[in-house]
Amino acid sequence: MAGYLSETDFVMVEEGFSTRDLLEELTLGASQATAGDVAAFFVADLGAVVRKHFCFLKCLPRVRPFYTVKCNSSPGVLKVLAELGLGFSCANKAEMELVQRIGVPASKIIYANPCKQTAQIKYAAKHGVRLLSFDNEAELAKVAKSHPSAKMVLCIATDDSHSLSPLSFKFGATLKSCRHLLENAKRSHVEVVGVSFHVGSGCPDLHAYTQSIADARLVFEMGAELGHGMHILDLGGGFPGLEGAKVRFEEIASVINSALDLYFPEGCGVDILARLGRYYVTSAFTLAVSIIAKKEVLLDQPGREGSQAGELRSVCLALRIHLEGWWAPEENGSTPKTIVYHLSEGVYGIFNSVLFDNTCPTPILQKKSSAEQPLYSSSLWGPVADGCDCVAEGLWLPQLHVGDWLVFENMGAYTVGMASLLGGTQTCRVTYAMSRVAWEALRGQLLPAEQDEDTEGMCKPLSCGWEITDTLCVGPVFTPASIISGPAHACLEKRKGGQTQVLLEPAICFQRQQMCC
Repeated sequence: MAGYLSETDFVMVEEGFSTRDLLEELTLGASQATAGDVAAFFVADLGAVVRKHFCFLKCLPRVRPFYTVKCNSSPGVLKVLAELGLGFSCANKAEMELVQRIGVPASKIIYANPCKQTAQIKYAAKHGVRLLSFDNEAELAKVAKSHPSAKMVLCIATDDSHSLSPLSFKFGATLKSCRHLLENAKRSHVEVVGVSFHVGSGCPDLHAYTQSIADARLVFEMGAELGHGMHILDLGGGFPGLEGAKVRFEEIASVINSALDLYFPEGCGVDILARLGRYYVTSAFTLAVSIIAKKEVLLDQPGREGSQAGELRSVCLALRIHLEGWWAPEENGSTPKTIVYHLSEGVYGIFNSVLFDNTCPTPILQKKSSAEQPLYSSSLWGPVADGCDCVAEGLWLPQLHVGDWLVFENMGAYTVGMASLLGGTQTCRVTYAMSRVAWEALRGQLLPAEQDEDTEGMCKPLSCGWEITDTLCVGPVFTPASIISGPAHACLEKRKGGQTQVLLEPAICFQRQQMCC
């Protein structure tokens, strides 16, 4: 081992001890604390990160992974990925400082921001970071003056029109401008060594990968004609971090492998990189948040129907009460109400995916409820005093109380470390866990065994101490206490691994995708 990660950095999870046990212990401890200052925390399964890496190596054996630091800069993640031998893709000085502080050499860092501050280019030069990206003439001029020994990677635009988070309007040079930029680099004595692209996050169009790799081949030929030593292909990022993604990682990898075989065949001397963030960390983190305040709001209260969201909510709720009698028995004959729960985290912090990814976070209750317990229309709100800090609406939950805990799975991407990188402080504690089996696999860099024909496409088992049947590709399911409701509410539930998750009202979920706030 390289020594980045030690056993003191995480909780060693033994066989038979589940993440649910760990969550319950931590929430109980936080609830009993006299200070009461812990209102949210993460549990991170570092074993899930290890498994994701082994799957990456199997699916894209020719590609060298670099981790996108901005996605999750928590120390445990950086250390385990450094231990696995990854490089690091940094967007600014703070991120370069962070990874070099844990001992990552400059040779494993790419400064992958096409538009950089001059002072930060000088920082990269001073600290030995030589691989930088660019997509315009102004950037070339800055690098030529402040970091003449840099090795530059030309970032090209892609067709990311179908992506959830397109990037090519902001970053990337068009094919028509590439020759001019390469000529300019030659005149300025700036060495260009490769090409990068990014199809955007959440890209459902597999052809975008093939076309981008084909475009990169053309730019390689342009550079070679002009005397540049082109030997790096950077595939960018945007790879999904969840098994239920619209396009699975394995499908993307298959398309990329085919395109590489066609345009950059094995033995061509090109070093192929990829920059991954969500892929490694999304499913590894579970968030526990306590309710800090609550109130009941009548649906005919002034202001409840003063917007499209209010009208939609009221109509949907009235129809359900009338047609299916979903309301709690004690409320029959009275004015319908909804319960507003306030959390210590909102959309301007940990739940930023509500604004940027149009997600609808669905909580799991840590406290068990009985089958006879009625459900109530509910919504979750963050701490900021404005009308946009709404985490989730259209939920049906049992009566909850201040101090109760809600659990949110798949919370590893763009939730941890963001404040510290922007000059603030990280207020949400992270408890790292890893099984002894995963730790031994990490220490020995044990790669998956060859697969039998009848299990093609599935990874061999690697127990993480939660379930012996866990595979390398599929992380252990965090299993907090479920929400249990009666048969009348069956359509409000979704069974998953023996637990019941709260579903959003379909109309509200659709409305959330159409509106930012």
